[in-house]
Amino acid sequence: DLFQLVDVARPRAQGGIYAKLQRSPALCLVLRGVYDGGMNAKAPELSVVIPVRNEAGNAAPLAAEIHAALAGQYVFEIIFVDDGSTDATAAELKALAVTGPSVRVVRHSFSCGQSQATISGVAAARGSWIATLDGDGQNDPADLRKLLGARDKLGDAARCTLFIGQRGRRRDGALRLIASRIANGVRGALLGDRTPDSGCGLKLIRRDLVLELPRFNALHRFMPALVIRAGGQAVSVPVGHRPRVRGVSKYGILQRGAVGVLDLLGVFWLLRRNTLPR
Repeated sequence: DLFQLVDVARPRAQGGIYAKLQRSPALCLVLRGVYDGGMNAKAPELSVVIPVRNEAGNAAPLAAEIHAALAGQYVFEIIFVDDGSTDATAAELKALAVTGPSVRVVRHSFSCGQSQATISGVAAARGSWIATLDGDGQNDPADLRKLLGARDKLGDAARCTLFIGQRGRRRDGALRLIASRIANGVRGALLGDRTPDSGCGLKLIRRDLVLELPRFNALHRFMPALVIRAGGQAVSVPVGHRPRVRGVSKYGILQRGAVGVLDLLGVFWLLRRNTLPR
């Protein structure tokens, strides 16, 4: 596992295998640093993966909320994936990895997109279960317990299940809300994923299941349909939503809509070309 090899390196000792991996042409991205904070002595069951890009000021409060929600109940780690930030995010994450318990950081040298950042975090994760949430602070980390509770109730069937948040009262602007509802309606009708809010950043899924899914730039938006394509199921869990306090959105409505149509057609093709053995 490429990321596990990189993971043993430290910023003060970046030679050897670490330097070779940085120069490797096989990498679809270039890693400039992987830093470990204080780690749980026991291997974590849960890895919380958070892609961020230019989210200065959001990482430390988010990490504190995750610890408040999970500490004492689950053995976990937090993995921030810095997707080529150009502001103070990288410096803040490096400091957080040194001082924050169970915090690790993966950094892309340039922006590869939210889906690739998520995959980078999953590849570096040590937990058998992956939880994701957005780095803008709009997802409430306390809702992670709701997804974990839904998993525990489902029993063995949870192994092939994606648990995804369904935001109630959205704290976004009117245009974004309208665009989201239209997109969810069209996507649901075409793909039949039975997921009313596939764009919610709060997700819980087994690591091995994520790594089996097709990889492309909009994977995080179509994960319910792709899990169903693989023979699993998607379970929506009601969660909250908060207004953004710091930073700005990285997605424009027109930009997302234009690219989203192509992605939707691509996923539709994948579903039509897939036959599961029985």
